[in-house]
Amino acid sequence: MTGARRSRSRNRAEPRGVPKRTGTDIRIKRVYEPSAPGDGVRVLVDRLWPRGLSKTEARVDLWLKGLAPSDSLRRWFAHDPAKWSEFRRRYFEELAAKQEEVTELARLARRRRLTLLYAARDERHNNAVALASYLRGAAGARRHGNAARSRALSGPHDRGSARHGAARGGGHGPRVSG
Repeated sequence: MTGARRSRSRNRAEPRGVPKRTGTDIRIKRVYEPSAPGDGVRVLVDRLWPRGLSKTEARVDLWLKGLAPSDSLRRWFAHDPAKWSEFRRRYFEELAAKQEEVTELARLARRRRLTLLYAARDERHNNAVALASYLRGAAGARRHGNAARSRALSGPHDRGSARHGAARGGGHGPRVSG
């Protein structure tokens, strides 16, 4: 009888003492920084491939060009911090029209840690920061209703620096799509 009990505990979905993942774990990192084992799934969210970086060096697991800002929006913004609020508003409108892709990325973020990769020099005003904010707002809307989504999408609530410390070291092999 005790053998049967032990057998059942080994077949549990989550090992004892490991909390069930309920939220999203999204990090943001410049693609030129070395990959780290803690990066999880490395997702490039720029429309253009980063200059001077090979696919092997980038260690990108997924390239989602379709979730990058449109060329016209990217050119208009030109990483001007004075345009940040309006950029976010316009980019969120573009993302709202791409709900299938956004939903897939949000699902992945609920299952695994994501590191959104970007090439811009500005760590606080780039599309990866805006996309992470949008995804966090979408996660909040699922948990707290549509009012949370409205607040999340309307205000500049970026959480801290775009950089979330990364250990140096290995990473994942490239699997680039797109």
